[in-house]
Amino acid sequence: MTKSIVLLSGGLDSLVSLGLKKEELNIELALTFDYGQKSVLKEISSSKNICKYYNIRHEIIKLDWLKNITQTSLVTEEKLPKGLNDPENSAKSVWVPNRNGLFLNIAGCYADSFGYDYILIGANVEEAQTFSDNSKNFIECINNEFEFSTLNHCSVCAPLINCNKNDIVKLAIENQIPLELTMSCYDKSEGHCGVCESCVRLKNALVYNKAYDIAEKLFKN
Repeated sequence: MTKSIVLLSGGLDSLVSLGLKKEELNIELALTFDYGQKSVLKEISSSKNICKYYNIRHEIIKLDWLKNITQTSLVTEEKLPKGLNDPENSAKSVWVPNRNGLFLNIAGCYADSFGYDYILIGANVEEAQTFSDNSKNFIECINNEFEFSTLNHCSVCAPLINCNKNDIVKLAIENQIPLELTMSCYDKSEGHCGVCESCVRLKNALVYNKAYDIAEKLFKN
């Protein structure tokens, strides 16, 4: 019987990936990574609530050494960029060295050891425009790697790879995925800050889909 892992940050993309594929791919385990990011406590709390909702096991993996070598604003005291006006520089400002490559390879270790067939990641076409480790090419390369680096030849599944944020929110609404549980914020402040890149993308997509009630719940500040 097929069984799968999801990389779960508690954000929009990982939540919707889980909600869409929970039954089809029999997702049993969610992995959340603590690499010293400013929003880590919010991410863990959101991920725990999502796992409780979907009744799946949740593990938190600490990567203190990754925090020590990350020199950008997602982790350091440097101010986070605001909005979407300068996506290229914004991406550089929140870059974490080899993050998705590392996360997927750790999940690959779990898959190889415990017989999981698929690893889900919330990669999508909108973020692939500025984050190369969200692209189709990246997913294909990781899958090629797993053909050699795992005995069970597990596969990475990115169900949102052709979607932008508007599409993702629409899919969530159509499939009754609990968007009120998401936490898509880079900042350490309580709740969604409403001004970082991740918040703006989510808020814009909610408004585009006329999900005003959810937007009001998530962006109280």
